[in-house]
Amino acid sequence: MNIKKCSIIGKKNIIHIISSLGEGGAEGVLFRLCKHDTKNKHIVITLTSEAKYSLMLRNENIEVIHLNMPTGRLRLSGLFFLYRLLRKKKPCVVQTWMYHSDLIGGVIARLAGIRNVIWNIRHSSLEPSKTKKSTLYVAKLSAQLSSWIPKKIICCAEEAKVAHVNLGYDSSKFDIIGNGYDLSHFKPQLVKETIRETFNISSSIPLLGMVGRYTPEKDQSNLFGAISKLVSKGVPLYLVLAGHGMSSDNNELVELIDKFDISEQVILMGSVNDIPNFMNQLDLHILSSSSEGFPNVLAEAMACSIPCVTTDAGSAKHILGDCGWITPIKDTAALSNNILLALQEFEHKNKWETRKASCVSRIRDNFSIEAMVDRYTIAWDSIEINSEQKN
Repeated sequence: MNIKKCSIIGKKNIIHIISSLGEGGAEGVLFRLCKHDTKNKHIVITLTSEAKYSLMLRNENIEVIHLNMPTGRLRLSGLFFLYRLLRKKKPCVVQTWMYHSDLIGGVIARLAGIRNVIWNIRHSSLEPSKTKKSTLYVAKLSAQLSSWIPKKIICCAEEAKVAHVNLGYDSSKFDIIGNGYDLSHFKPQLVKETIRETFNISSSIPLLGMVGRYTPEKDQSNLFGAISKLVSKGVPLYLVLAGHGMSSDNNELVELIDKFDISEQVILMGSVNDIPNFMNQLDLHILSSSSEGFPNVLAEAMACSIPCVTTDAGSAKHILGDCGWITPIKDTAALSNNILLALQEFEHKNKWETRKASCVSRIRDNFSIEAMVDRYTIAWDSIEINSEQKN
């Protein structure tokens, strides 16, 4: 491939390949990266059809191409179209996202003559009991090909690197780049509407919340068990839940809440569009997950100055630093105790304000969007320079 042809008016032509553009952490990171990187030209190719981030990317004048293959299925016509597209566009770098796109996009890019391929891994662990067999198979196959396909492998935390090196990935290829957040968007701010006013909740009662879809990995049963223990002790609180499936029409969720006898303390908001507005209404954010990659909700809450209690899932500890409370996964008693410790500190205004300020500083100093964009740009530049030297 002629490297000199891959630039457009001084900008590198970067093509991203991702399975879908639906709601998810990786999709959000890709959107923020393309939006805030003004030094390069970005094109996003998704293996499936239109979804949440498709329009959002186009609104930022970023080209989006859908291969429209069924979820979980490949079509030779779609793969051949991708091959021809890469041959035509001649990107400086092909950046793939998540296991299936890493493997499929990486192989097609190499067959199209593109050597500058970077994989992006979004999982921090791959426990067989918590991972789909198909995903585990693709990850293991990718590990065998990791010495040939990618020039670099990007992951978002050290524990992700260790887990994948143990799986057989080429240890020399890894580059750790943490997620970045738009701190002009996620910040302490006055709210547009208040949950307290809507549900007539006194300002003296702590408002706890969790943002996360209804799925086994989020382990809402663990959360409800912890809240139930606090309620049985007479601790005043309300728990507000937001995310896909976190609504009263989810009968399974409602039954679970009733099982723990906390229906009077739980408010179901469903999907929420304005996450910063939601976060800024909370006193404490809780994450009860048994499995995570890089839990964006923790960084988003902390950027809004909301302290967090979380299980030790994925990169949670890396995000929190010493600014919050870490609990072993699936340990309901420990989760309940840490929430109680947080609420006890909440009663001391000066301590709590110091805690909130440390949360903002932690995200500003380590997870700004500018820092993330700079790190990706360095990664793209470095493999292009190496390719030019070899040529």
